Amino acid sequence: MHELWKGSLSFGLVNIPVNMYTVSRERELSFVLLHKKDHSHILYRRICESEDKEVPWNEIEKGYQIEKGNYVVLDDSDFKRANLKKTTTIEIQSFVDVDEIDTIYYTKPYFLEPSKTALKAYCLFRDALKKTEKVGLAKFVLHHKEHIGVIKAYGDALIVNQLRYENEILDVKKLEIAKGHWTTQEMDTAIQLIDQLSGDFTPERYKDTYIEELKKTIKRKAKRATPVEKAPKPTKVQDIFPLLQASLKATKKERKRHVS
Repeated sequence: MHELWKGSLSFGLVNIPVNMYTVSRERELSFVLLHKKDHSHILYRRICESEDKEVPWNEIEKGYQIEKGNYVVLDDSDFKRANLKKTTTIEIQSFVDVDEIDTIYYTKPYFLEPSKTALKAYCLFRDALKKTEKVGLAKFVLHHKEHIGVIKAYGDALIVNQLRYENEILDVKKLEIAKGHWTTQEMDTAIQLIDQLSGDFTPERYKDTYIEELKKTIKRKAKRATPVEKAPKPTKVQDIFPLLQASLKATKKERKRHVS
């Protein structure tokens, strides 16, 4: 795994040296952009405005414009100097119950690996989180931005889940959603269907089958034989109750078939 960051996990007077790694890998199937008329590749290049030519990465630097045409140039050491502690520390501010944080705030998880000298402190802290059923709310700097995150025990490891800030979440009240009306019978049937389809979360059951289906489409298109499929029709409001009943019967039959 590629190390993204190196520093310390801090709470109180405790500092645990850790390395940060990404949790997930990108799913396969990559596409290139083509010019529609002749299928030539579309390229993205770093063009110097004054010289009108491509510039290699080693000749590029970051600048902040303080007035038109006047820039302050920053390098990696400047970003660290802005606040050395923040750039080298995941600092836990407080501890909360995990259920207090709505899933809308979660963005991306990262693994935290202890240095060899910090294994005991790391494991002690991990197991303390498990026993108390708490998570740590922390602040850290990654990619020159300050983030908030949740430190959580995950198996034998600790992870930090990056969170969104409150002001990054758009107001749900701006959505046009009127209050719904239903009968008691419709609600009872909907609840029955939910209960019937309820079970434990088993992540290994869920696969990205769309990638495989897309590969089949690519193969068919390569052979110039692409079937046209119709999307499912949206459910009309007046049709919801018979559809709930039919779904209830269908799932009962499916469960009986699996049991037998």
